[in-house]
Amino acid sequence: MSKPATVFKRSTNLLLQFLAENVAVGEMLPTEQFLTTICQGSRTAIRSAIAYLSTRRLIASPADRRLLRKPIPGDYFDISELQSGAERIQQVLMERVYQRDMPPGAEFSEAELAREAGASTVSVREFLIGFSRFGLIEKKPRGGWRLCAFDRSFATELADMRRMFEMAAVEHFAHLPHGDPAYAELARLIKQHEKLAARIDTRHNAFPALDREFHTFLIGLLNNRFAQGFYDIVSFVFHYHYQWDKGEEKGRNQYAVQEHLAILRALAEHDVPKALEAMRSHLDSSRSTMLSSIGTREKLSQPAA
Repeated sequence: MSKPATVFKRSTNLLLQFLAENVAVGEMLPTEQFLTTICQGSRTAIRSAIAYLSTRRLIASPADRRLLRKPIPGDYFDISELQSGAERIQQVLMERVYQRDMPPGAEFSEAELAREAGASTVSVREFLIGFSRFGLIEKKPRGGWRLCAFDRSFATELADMRRMFEMAAVEHFAHLPHGDPAYAELARLIKQHEKLAARIDTRHNAFPALDREFHTFLIGLLNNRFAQGFYDIVSFVFHYHYQWDKGEEKGRNQYAVQEHLAILRALAEHDVPKALEAMRSHLDSSRSTMLSSIGTREKLSQPAA
């Protein structure tokens, strides 16, 4: 039962954000079909979100969908409510690895992970078995789990696969009709990136979340479940591995925001060759910084002389 509730809350937050940025008081909400793309949910989830707007008096009723007021912070669901059990488990695993300095070879149990994530050991076991297919963790013969090394070979293979999917996504965008809802999401992402770019000196820590939105949008264009599943591991390795190289974090995020904007603006201009070139440049720099962070990680792991 928790999964549908999570989908509803996530779709509702996305709808509220869209209304705050794109719909004026007095205007009608867009069609349900349009909102299913904007809010990344089914029509059922969208109708539930619209009913929620009515209870909050943002609209008069589910039938009369004229916006009565702009959303306020209290209308949104807390981010902690939007995570599925698997997402909570993955987040706890990431935090254990990168905030507690768990080196390759470190061992952990299902029970301790379940306790920290507030999940059952059965849920944790299912998640770890699925996650182990990427080669980042392995089951110990006599129980428990072990963290495997994230080496240059692994990072290079991952970057190669990432390039295949994301270049394909940019090419796919070229074939979308002009009225496709993806263009509205594209415009929203450009706005979000421009806002962050203007405040990057003090808000650079907000970049990872926006980066995930950016790449999730692109991967979503492919409508490919394998590509979506693959991006989960990309996010894990690239963003959390950067925790080992904090010295260049601000500059790295500042540069990446501009790289994203170059891609997004080229897509908005329907200039696919320009977008492909901007994506190549972004992926090249991403690979370079990833390998650099691995070098930092390796140095930190070496015993002092």
